[in-house]
Amino acid sequence: MKLKFDSNLDYQTEAVNAVTDLFKGQNAMHQYFTVTGQATLDSGQGIGNKIDISHEDILENLRKIQSYHKLAPSESLPSLDFNIEMETGTGKTYVYLKTIFELNKKYNFTKFIIVVPSVAIKEGVNKTIEITKEHFKNLYDNVIYDHFVYDSSKLEQVRNFAVNSNIQIMIINIDAFNKSFKDPSKETKANIIHREQDKLSGYKPIDLIAETNPVVIIDEPQSVMGGKGEEAVSYLNPLCTLRYSATHKEIQNLIYKLDAVDASEMELVKQIEVAGFVSEGFHNDAYLKLISTNNKKSPITAKIEIDANVKGSIKRKAVTVKQGSDLSEAKLGNRDVYNGYVVDEIYCEEGNEYVTFTQKDEILRIGKVFGDVDDLKLKRAQIHKTIEEHLDKELAFAKAGKQIKVLSLFFIDKVANYRQYDEEGNPIKGPYAEIFEEEYKKVIKKPKYSTLYNYVDLDLEASEAHDGYFSVDKKGKVKDTKETKAGKVRANKDDESTFNLIMKDKERLLSFDTKLKFIFSHSALREGWDNPNVFQICTLNETTSTMKKRQEIGRGLRLCVNQDGERIHDKNTNILTIMANESYEDFARNLQQEIEDETGIKFGTIQKTAFAHIPWINKKGNEEPLGKQHSLAIFNHFKLKKYIDSKGKIQEALKVAVRDGTIDIPEDYESIRPEIVEVVEKPTKGIKIRPAKQRRQVKVNKHVYLSPEFKQFWDSIKHKTTYAVEFDTDELVEKCITAMEDSLNVKAPKLIYTKSGVTIKAAGVIPDENGYITTAYSEEDEIALPDIVTYLQNETDLTRRTIVRILTESDTLNQFKKNPQEYMQQTAKLINKVMSMMIVDGIKYTKIDDSYSQELFKNDELFGYLERNMIEAQHSVYDHIIYDSEVEKEFAKSLDNDPEVKLYTKLPGWFKVDTPLGSYNPDWAVMLDKDGETNLYFVVETKGSTDYLALRPTEQAKIDCGRKHFEALGTNVHFDVADTYEKFKTDVVD
Repeated sequence: MKLKFDSNLDYQTEAVNAVTDLFKGQNAMHQYFTVTGQATLDSGQGIGNKIDISHEDILENLRKIQSYHKLAPSESLPSLDFNIEMETGTGKTYVYLKTIFELNKKYNFTKFIIVVPSVAIKEGVNKTIEITKEHFKNLYDNVIYDHFVYDSSKLEQVRNFAVNSNIQIMIINIDAFNKSFKDPSKETKANIIHREQDKLSGYKPIDLIAETNPVVIIDEPQSVMGGKGEEAVSYLNPLCTLRYSATHKEIQNLIYKLDAVDASEMELVKQIEVAGFVSEGFHNDAYLKLISTNNKKSPITAKIEIDANVKGSIKRKAVTVKQGSDLSEAKLGNRDVYNGYVVDEIYCEEGNEYVTFTQKDEILRIGKVFGDVDDLKLKRAQIHKTIEEHLDKELAFAKAGKQIKVLSLFFIDKVANYRQYDEEGNPIKGPYAEIFEEEYKKVIKKPKYSTLYNYVDLDLEASEAHDGYFSVDKKGKVKDTKETKAGKVRANKDDESTFNLIMKDKERLLSFDTKLKFIFSHSALREGWDNPNVFQICTLNETTSTMKKRQEIGRGLRLCVNQDGERIHDKNTNILTIMANESYEDFARNLQQEIEDETGIKFGTIQKTAFAHIPWINKKGNEEPLGKQHSLAIFNHFKLKKYIDSKGKIQEALKVAVRDGTIDIPEDYESIRPEIVEVVEKPTKGIKIRPAKQRRQVKVNKHVYLSPEFKQFWDSIKHKTTYAVEFDTDELVEKCITAMEDSLNVKAPKLIYTKSGVTIKAAGVIPDENGYITTAYSEEDEIALPDIVTYLQNETDLTRRTIVRILTESDTLNQFKKNPQEYMQQTAKLINKVMSMMIVDGIKYTKIDDSYSQELFKNDELFGYLERNMIEAQHSVYDHIIYDSEVEKEFAKSLDNDPEVKLYTKLPGWFKVDTPLGSYNPDWAVMLDKDGETNLYFVVETKGSTDYLALRPTEQAKIDCGRKHFEALGTNVHFDVADTYEKFKTDVVD
């Protein structure tokens, strides 16, 4: 099978535009340099990237981008380094590859280098480029491009990179060029890329690359730029660096932000549920678990979790001990089972921490538990539940007719636990492999799975259902992959071949033709795993793991695909189950702490710069971002009002004010109240992680579903419609002219004059960074004018006659002469914006015979979580209502308790109204019994606000289309918008 890619995802398009818009005003151009030849190679002309706009222009573009994306504006631009934050699983690699093609299309940039921190990511990027080749060729008119992974034994690729005029994409590991840049005494230890090469006529490969002035894309900069990474990248002489990560450690100029909270709320990744394992009642032995050690002050201490006797009850608690501490003492364990547990040594080396006792053999290591459930029994339970969850998903998908392959992933830290070798070197099953097959045979025999595996050989089925991906040594035996203390893979050729295999098998594993579906892999190889159809992840490590929870869930966050390779956007399908060896609450708490530590998100906190991006009108009457000083003023006002503490942590008073709509805002900023309130609301949200035990399947309420009233009601709204669009050309021309005259602001191309002093030192010739830059002249009359009418025809689908009218009557063609490309782009955008609004105004719907069958309700596979996103219902078609917001929750409660409501339903996702702006799915269908005589039918959209201007233009337009659709049915169905049930009953019904 082949994976399919969607080029029209709004959030990805915005991430691409955030980069390309930095260079608005830039002309398409190259710079050229000479590459000297030798006996076997001719001399050639090198081709590089070039920019012809000033840093001031880029800074102006940057601040506009930041304002649009609600980010704090940069005050200055000392370097062209830009950060793009994208949560794991949202298509970061696809985004920067598409950015490459857009930068080429708009500005003719051709030289691109992708710098990666590890072998795993290098292989992943290379694989993505390969599988997207056909997609991007179709998207960009068969543009010619080359990509290669830098290999120091193939330096002819570097020369080709320099002289080829087509798009060139080099993928390089930071380890290939971060050693011994310029010290002659270390020449033999330097990376080959820094050494002079006869094959390149005496050039150092790095110098040839630097001449091209490449756009450098840094994948995971927090790993690339450590140590000598920053200096190493500077030797590439980048035109700019684009730094992509979900966890930036340093922010240069942030231009796009899609964090963990955004991705979860927008349903761009799988929802997360956790199945935890917590022991209860295992208090007969001496329970011991090392939490941490501390040598920062004397005496050295350790924190150990024990089962202590507290006022006659056994309580699990953490105690702090030092050398000589007796765990049986009254102030510690106060129990006889701890006799002899006197602390001997506390060892604090990072990654090798342990505690020993004077009279006991146990060596406590972090994460290793004594005196609790037998470790192998815990692993068996984890494996069993993983198999069960896996088969439940397969069964649910099969019943719903969803052609989706389910995969489960087990991480282990010792290969011998899965595969061992006998005396003759033949592979045999390790304990985890044996446990898997035993539990698989048990689970699959349950009657409910009989439809999945009728008449199969269970022994053969169990052995074919699982396999391992591990590094292999020269003798062909699997081996453990080593990690640094920081959790980074110490990759060698064996590991590299494993990453290659994982990537090569990525698409094969997604096919039903492959029986393998339970995968075991070394936890150190976690970066290599990123398969969209991983629905269960189970970590079976024996000792403490350097794998963080964000890394763990990141392997399965991507939205799944079906057998046609199409991405499935359905939140009820996209659920990732984590088999945790801790409680759901602990997992959630630790995950949130990791997100705060790694991403800068502070849950329940307002930052001092939180309001800096908000646009407002300054005292001079100009619109600009609020800025850091004004943001700080609002922050300090909130402190005075006791809304937040000195660190910005939200207090109860602010929560109440948000709920009641009574936030006190300084008078100077009252004009931007809605924007301030919007900023204040987000930090109160966290990532939703749902406990598996609260998961429930939604079922049809037969009492309502089979009633004649529901049949009568459904018959009134079930029909589909088609639409046609009419609009007046003269009106379109007038509106386009007005928009162009009000909004067009085209700047002429500029020639930038730069003057900089230089200082000659032993280290080299160093330019003065505080040079002088100004505009020498603006070029207007000498620019050749392109065929603007044909360009706008292709971009808008309007006739040439209409385009000519708009251009000639708008009185803006003088700006076309200033900068033709920018004028054409701005004009096309304005015309399309006007057209999209007019299309909705002129739309007409017609009822057709096709309709949504009532039977579809019975085919729905809906799941929710009690106390999280679902409530019980008596008068609905379903026995539970799954809600997406507090507004929907309260609306559902009110519907169910209103005696005038005969029946209602939250309209399923398959009930859609076609519109020119995409499908529209209304929220509710309601049948009211008015005065005991008349049945009234309503379709209701619930929004947090019914203020038409507060809704996004696309939302407004879809609602307008929905209203016209139901009018066209001719069945007296009323359609309206309500933000509360009271408003629905008073304003809509009455």
